[in-house]
Amino acid sequence: MTRAERLLRELIALPSVNPAFLPPGDARGGEGRVADFLAAQALAAGLEVELQPVLPGRLNLLVRLIPRGRAQGRVLLAPHLDTVNGEPEQFEPRAQRGRIYGRGACDTKGSVAAMFEALLEVARSGKRPARTEIVFAGLVDEERAQAGSRALAAGEWRADLAVVGEPTRLKAVTAHKGSLPLRLETRGKAAHGCMPKLGRNAIHQMSRIVELLETRYAAALKRRRHSLLGHGTVSVGVIQGGVQPNIVPATCWILVDRRTLPGERESGVRQEIRALLRAERLKARVTNHKTQTCPPLETDPRLPLVAAFLRAAGVRRPSGVPYFCDAAVLAGAGIPSLVFGPGDIAQAHTRDEWLAIDSLNRARAMLAGFLRDLP
Repeated sequence: MTRAERLLRELIALPSVNPAFLPPGDARGGEGRVADFLAAQALAAGLEVELQPVLPGRLNLLVRLIPRGRAQGRVLLAPHLDTVNGEPEQFEPRAQRGRIYGRGACDTKGSVAAMFEALLEVARSGKRPARTEIVFAGLVDEERAQAGSRALAAGEWRADLAVVGEPTRLKAVTAHKGSLPLRLETRGKAAHGCMPKLGRNAIHQMSRIVELLETRYAAALKRRRHSLLGHGTVSVGVIQGGVQPNIVPATCWILVDRRTLPGERESGVRQEIRALLRAERLKARVTNHKTQTCPPLETDPRLPLVAAFLRAAGVRRPSGVPYFCDAAVLAGAGIPSLVFGPGDIAQAHTRDEWLAIDSLNRARAMLAGFLRDLP
């Protein structure tokens, strides 16, 4: 069993469920157990450890490998430590048919294990980079509001490259879609259900808007394409309106998932939806559903460190993914960012979440090779 395999099993056995998905005070909540476990190993290996406060009782873990000479650059390895919730047995790691099963196996404790062990391997080798500081940044809260990466971006942790850990099937990802959750609300006029002509049905008006978004608007988005990401998407996920059957509903609202492409701005998306509604003589209030949204990511693969990572990963050209992650937040702070890790997003959040052991070990080797070649 390799060090990375052993570490992944140990991490799965330490629940780090995002508290947003648990009742208050649930023992499985928070990233603290994982952060403390990794911090102890880092200190034993002679690395510097810092804890960055993010939310009450929740801290980013920052492990630093200082270069031999004066630091002139910095590379971040940035997986997230939190997971979604699971059944009790999902926190009991098991190996079967070349796979490790358990909550967080691929999202993203596999990336944590690969990145952390790659860093320790370089530290143990005695061949530290001459001028580049390497920082393992175990981030909190990615599964909810990305508070960990936002705190890191808002601080003084500038870097020349961030490698964000997510299950990319060992592909180097330089582009991902953004996430813009929207709320649309229609207003009508209440009336008794026996005389609906005296009212104005907000649900009926919203039904026309839903049809418009899911057909004409979705078709229009397919005509705008990105070389790595394809087209943007729109999906109506929630609808609610009315009070009871015998009252014409005065209000109705929907929640919309809009996945954006590089170059699309939130204000522009809201404006194009409003213009589409006006053209069809439909009225609705269009606002963001969350105060924190995630922009799309697009990193130039020709940047020297990005190109070096592509070579280390044995990748000819970069890839894109439809989901969003911490990479765009860090990139927004001026840190060139890409996404990389073992596993497949198709296994994330599933009941039988798993990670192929071969993928884990290959990721560690690729990362260690990249880190050893840093100047």
